[in-house]
Amino acid sequence: MRHHNTFKLAAATLAIIGAGTVFFNIATDVVMAAETGKIETVPTSYQVSDSLASALSKPEQKKENSGEVNYRVSMDELNTGTPTDVDMTMEEAAEVGAGYLRNIFGLDLKGAYVYLSYYPGTETFPRAFWSADVLFEEARSPESTRWSYMIDAVTGELFNAGYGRQLDANPSLGYDEELAKDCGLYMELAKKKVEECGLMDGPVDRVEYNCQGYSGNDPTITMDVIGKRGEIVNMSFSRYDQVFLGLITDTSLRIAESALDDLAGEVEVESVGFGSNGE
Repeated sequence: MRHHNTFKLAAATLAIIGAGTVFFNIATDVVMAAETGKIETVPTSYQVSDSLASALSKPEQKKENSGEVNYRVSMDELNTGTPTDVDMTMEEAAEVGAGYLRNIFGLDLKGAYVYLSYYPGTETFPRAFWSADVLFEEARSPESTRWSYMIDAVTGELFNAGYGRQLDANPSLGYDEELAKDCGLYMELAKKKVEECGLMDGPVDRVEYNCQGYSGNDPTITMDVIGKRGEIVNMSFSRYDQVFLGLITDTSLRIAESALDDLAGEVEVESVGFGSNGE
């Protein structure tokens, strides 16, 4: 079933966000091994459901309701993409993202620094998107406390969101075999978070253990929340203090899965062609 592949899908999704906005490392070695330097842009395609389209407010409507913007928005110095006429502007993307951070993390961005990057779509994620690195200090470092998100550049649909920090403590980052067998607490936390934040259209069917890992010095555990209609939301929590660290939406997982399947098919075709020529 599809949820068995969320480990590799999560890694692929994280790999394209960029070092500044990676919010939880399901498997650090897998993510860092992704060939992000070899990614080429591909045509963007959209399949937005009617329910999703009606749920997504226009950036202009959000601006009218949110009052004066009280955070600083700028393009990330590493950005290389250029938005098209159909894409949201950097300011609009920041406003949409602020709404997601408020809904999911209860975060007020007053005084925050929001660094945006635009991507026109890649081989591993063929959808144009904005990604953001959000901090409450201007200087950035790998140890900085930060929030992040990745949204569709046209519709504003959420692909992922996360929270990263450096712990004052030094908990074990190793695999917890007992926790893998009994992770009921995290299953309840994941189900509750999905329902409270409205991250799934229909009711939750079940929650399944995915994997363990770490982000910096913060040990993590990841759950798959599966809906009655088969949709999946990938949820990560700290094994240290049960703090919610991030999510990957069903749409993001589906896009990544389809792209990986296409790439796998291309590899098979190339392998067959090579074999037919002999060595």
